[in-house]
Order: sequence, then structure tokens, then C-alpha cells
Amino acid sequence: MKWKMQGAPECKFQQPEARLVVTDGSRVEGYASLFGVRDQGGDVVQKGAYAASLARLIGQGRAVKMLWQHDPTQPIGVWDEVREDGVGLWVKGRILPEVDKGREAVALLAAGAIDGLSIGYRTVRAERDGKGQRLLSELELWEVSLVTFPMLPEARVSAKGDLPEADFWRKMAQVFDDARQSLAERN
Repeated sequence: MKWKMQGAPECKFQQPEARLVVTDGSRVEGYASLFGVRDQGGDVVQKGAYAASLARLIGQGRAVKMLWQHDPTQPIGVWDEVREDGVGLWVKGRILPEVDKGREAVALLAAGAIDGLSIGYRTVRAERDGKGQRLLSELELWEVSLVTFPMLPEARVSAKGDLPEADFWRKMAQVFDDARQSLAERN
């Protein structure tokens, strides 16, 4: 199903199948949108559709928001990088475990209970083709959400990890173990 509200962005929900990589438990990256792929609502995002919006955001010193389930009252992290490439809209960011919903998102991602990405946007330019598809050629991107059901089946999580703090302490423990063993071998 597709939502379109007056003065609000459109959102896409659907069963997930793409690849959002999660590392260190709270770092996420993957494709939130793919060019030339028809979603469940019959929309196809064209290459370059996000370029003007991303340039405007950068020029204004603003960023695309990371939300939980498209809820504007539930920011759960930050997107450190949002860019178009030859495949689609690629995002990389951090879920903030200091935020209640961020902790929940990390736990749900780790358990495999949630694994979708979805975009919130406003259509600037689009046209219909003869196949019943809406070709989206310019979008004003507002947010990318972690969701249960993204509209584009290819937008999903594919790997999981531990929280950054746990990884840091494991590495530090290994450094001390290695140093201890080195000293023991010298004596």
C-alpha cells in the first residue's frame, strides 16, 4: 500500500528482500531505493531522481532523517552518508542505542524480526507509462526509515553484528592478551 498525504511525504511499505548491512549492531548501510525496479505500488524510480534533493539538503546544511517506521516523532539515528550511485539510493548511518526506539531497533535487527528500509518523499516530477507504472524522475527525499514492510521488496537487512562498545572491548582484551603472551615468551 502507498500513503500520500497533503503536505506530507509519500512512504513505501512492502515485504522486504534487499540488502541492508548491519555491523557493530548499530551501524547500517544498504540501498533504500533501487533505480529501474518496480515496487509493489507500481512506481519505478529513475536514475538521478534524488540528485536535486540531495544537493539542496547539502547546500542548506541539512540531512535526510533516520526514522522508525516513518514516524516523524521517532528519530532513531543519523544517516552519515546518503548518495545515488548506478544502482540506487545508498545510505550509511548509525542507530543511536541511547534512544529507546534505537535500542529496540538494534534488538529487532539482531533477532531478524525487522530488516527493511523505506523512503519518505514528495514527488516533484513523475509520468505514467503505458504499463500502468508511475516513473518517478524527481523526488524530494525527506527520510529513510527502518521498517517492517518496505514497498520495495529489495530493501532489507542482510548482516548483523554487536554494538560498537562490545567490539571495542573485545579488541582491547585481545591486545592485552597478546601483550601478556609476548611478555611471558620473553621471560
